[in-house]
Amino acid sequence: MTSPIDEMTLTLFVPADRPERIAKAAAAGADAVIIDLEDAVAPEAREAARAGLAKALAGIDAPLILRINTAETPEHAADLAAAKELPLVAVMLAKAETGDACAEVVQATGKPVIALIETARGIANLTEITGASARLAFGSIDYAADLGMGHTRQSLLTARAALVLAARLAGQPAPIDGVTTAVRDDALIEDDCRHAAEMGLTGKLIIHPAQIAPARRGFAPSADEAAWARNVVEAAKGGAAVLMNGAMIDAPVIARARQIIARSEATL
Repeated sequence: MTSPIDEMTLTLFVPADRPERIAKAAAAGADAVIIDLEDAVAPEAREAARAGLAKALAGIDAPLILRINTAETPEHAADLAAAKELPLVAVMLAKAETGDACAEVVQATGKPVIALIETARGIANLTEITGASARLAFGSIDYAADLGMGHTRQSLLTARAALVLAARLAGQPAPIDGVTTAVRDDALIEDDCRHAAEMGLTGKLIIHPAQIAPARRGFAPSADEAAWARNVVEAAKGGAAVLMNGAMIDAPVIARARQIIARSEATL
């Protein structure tokens, strides 16, 4: 049985201290809205932001996630108390680094945790983190800063692969990829999502409604991919390995084709 967390592709951030934006974000077409109590809100504004959330979220018809501060911050306990009372499908733990930290959030709020992996320690502890969380997300910009490296596809390749592998081994849905900072570069956003999909990630953290449409296109298989997948499934109806256009079609190829068809149908 799937949950809303399993099926999320695009999750849109909204600062918790801008409650007037939450309803607009919910109507923008993302799969979920992340109300952010961490980086998007100045430390001195977080208490007031928390206090206004119950009113701001009343009547919002969309899956809602609250990103909270880490256990090392003075805001963490108050974030947990707020999360427990709010109508959320999940809590996103910033800079998740241990399974115990994730388990504490589950125990304190009664809600599943999306573990945002943003540090080397988080990558090192992925096995225990997946054991205590519902899904992984990649804070790629913070991760690159933590390691002192460029925020490029090449430099982040091993981290993305580690997230995908850990999620698969834990039986989790595939991870949610990090943000693209360019808000209105449709070609870049779409291409970043195609790269994420190629790596095995199936979601994206979105920072502006303008990113939703190109991100959706990026996760959808191309027309050529979808046509190939349909042809493979049709050619394999007999159940045995066959040749199609000079290439061998057997069980793993058929499985991949069915995955592409499922992606195509999910992004229509």
